[in-house]
Amino acid sequence: MHRILLIDDDEQLGPPLTTYFQRFELELVQALRPSEGLSRLAQGGFDAAILDVMLPEMDGFELCRSIRRTSDIPLIMLTARGEVMDRVVGLELGADDYLPKPFEPRELVARLQTVLRRMKTTLPAEPPGSPDVLEFEGLRIDPARRSVQCLGQEVELTGTEFDLLHLLAREAGRVLSRDDILNDLRGHEAELYTRAVDIVVSRLRKKLEPLDAIKTLRNAGYTLALRRVVA
Repeated sequence: MHRILLIDDDEQLGPPLTTYFQRFELELVQALRPSEGLSRLAQGGFDAAILDVMLPEMDGFELCRSIRRTSDIPLIMLTARGEVMDRVVGLELGADDYLPKPFEPRELVARLQTVLRRMKTTLPAEPPGSPDVLEFEGLRIDPARRSVQCLGQEVELTGTEFDLLHLLAREAGRVLSRDDILNDLRGHEAELYTRAVDIVVSRLRKKLEPLDAIKTLRNAGYTLALRRVVA
């Protein structure tokens, strides 16, 4: 059973969600204050976290920033009234997804299930030359371990960042539009929020520096701008 941490100061929200989540084999634990949430995360044992934007002590954006300094745990942010800037800022800080309040519990569960599927696994390393490993000049992507090496150094990516990079690598040489990327990562029924792709690409580029890995083609989309290494 996956354990989910909800950081939200609404005491009335946790109990009904906890009961609802159990139907999907999800264990929900609520922290009412960011300090309590950070303490619980530091103790480990959680597979994902849900952060409200409006919180005491610090807002959800600062909380997201604090978590991302030490952890790549999947994060979903609850944004008041679905404000576009809330979504943009949350994604820029490293959130994997967002959901506007008020929300349907079933949609929250669906989004959780999506990010949980992207969780980093700890499978044994694949031997060099494994057919599943994608190698480019300066970049090595191991899908089995969900690991990335840039210029020989391990790079920590969130689940969404890894999946986007893996998609570009699998389709190396092809230009993928924002809608192509969203449909692959989130499903055809997901709300198409193309700005989210730009934000995740921006985060990826920073993490892969000084490698110039992703090229933007105006009005077309993105492509991996690296030469494939042939064994």
